[in-house]
Amino acid sequence: MLRNFKLPLVALVIVIISATSYAFAAANTVPATKAGDGLGAVSGYTVTAVAYTLNATTPNTLDQVSFDLGAAATQVQVQLVATTGSWYACTLDTGTVWECDTTGLTVSSINQLRVIAASN
Repeated sequence: MLRNFKLPLVALVIVIISATSYAFAAANTVPATKAGDGLGAVSGYTVTAVAYTLNATTPNTLDQVSFDLGAAATQVQVQLVATTGSWYACTLDTGTVWECDTTGLTVSSINQLRVIAASN
């Protein structure tokens, strides 16, 4: 007699566990999200009107470099010594002209003008 109840009891337990799992899964909500993939052209800036400002007291050091990017940017930095040189942050002067404070940089160490610019 006990054997007759085992099979229905096991089946009932399986049904209860399945129903509970389904109810839990059905109660989950996931917010709407977006995902995508795309590409856009990356075009460079044209750096013109480069001007170096030497220190008035110690003319073998550079105080500032300024230049025109020719297009709007939101972040600009320059590097004047290749590979190991520091990066100098620039500030927008007017329009598309940027100024970068390089106070203390020795003129003889300058071997490049590398400009990194981004318009976010």
